[in-house]
Amino acid sequence: MSAAAHAGRRRRRPPRFYFSLRSPYSWLAYRDLLDRYPRTAAAVEWVPFFEPDELSRKLLAEAGGAFPYTPMSPEKHRYILQDVRRLAAERGLAFTWPVDREPVWEVPHLGYLVAARHGRGARYIELAARARWELGLDICDRSVIGGFGPELGLDPEELAAASDASDASELRAEGVRVLLEIQRDGVFGVPFFVDHYDKYWGVDRLPAFAAALAAKGVAGPDVPPAADLGAQHPADLGAQHLAELGTLHPADPADPADPGGIPEHSGIPLPAPAPSVDDGHAGGCG
Repeated sequence: MSAAAHAGRRRRRPPRFYFSLRSPYSWLAYRDLLDRYPRTAAAVEWVPFFEPDELSRKLLAEAGGAFPYTPMSPEKHRYILQDVRRLAAERGLAFTWPVDREPVWEVPHLGYLVAARHGRGARYIELAARARWELGLDICDRSVIGGFGPELGLDPEELAAASDASDASELRAEGVRVLLEIQRDGVFGVPFFVDHYDKYWGVDRLPAFAAALAAKGVAGPDVPPAADLGAQHPADLGAQHLAELGTLHPADPADPADPGGIPEHSGIPLPAPAPSVDDGHAGGCG
């Protein structure tokens, strides 16, 4: 292959896991990755998924992006409440359903970007998941996010103030870049897994995603429990883990062979029927 042809080839991006600190199904996928698929967790790039606030929507539109919303029915909301309890019970997980009051999802997710910038993204996710799903805390409360500071070895104010950034800030720009990644990959709900053209939506698709990566040699076979991995957090083992600030890949040129796109959207379960992204089956939501 000539140098010119080689340069023209699309760079193969690493497999990706889109997660949301809001979504109960994303939380279940997070626990499954660490408990059942630690080598897959180490091999993928972790990308945060969050619903934009007014400023983020403005910046996203200026960048040529969009984040669509549609309402969710009360019937679907009640179903998800039941379904998550079933799935958690199957895993032996006890949880407290959180109540979100006027949530701003930049608070925890831009806080995550701050932690990731300092190499503490994995621990931040662990703390946020415990706060939301075990303790029932409001992770859109800046004081909750700032409270992670001592355990992370980071400035609590830097974490708490992440979402207060102006439209000219580097952190807001990084948040918009994440939102453009979401649109580029055709992500319409979480958890969402991407490997080149292959996409998997929902916690129930995680085994197939992990098997596909193992078959390609991208990740070693997962044999839970991962006692042989020692005390190190499995998600800290991969060089691409957690999409640390600056490692997200720019969008590739449009490829007519890529079947990706943004499908129909519906709602999200927390804490009541509200406009958000797709939660159309038992394995995934927004």
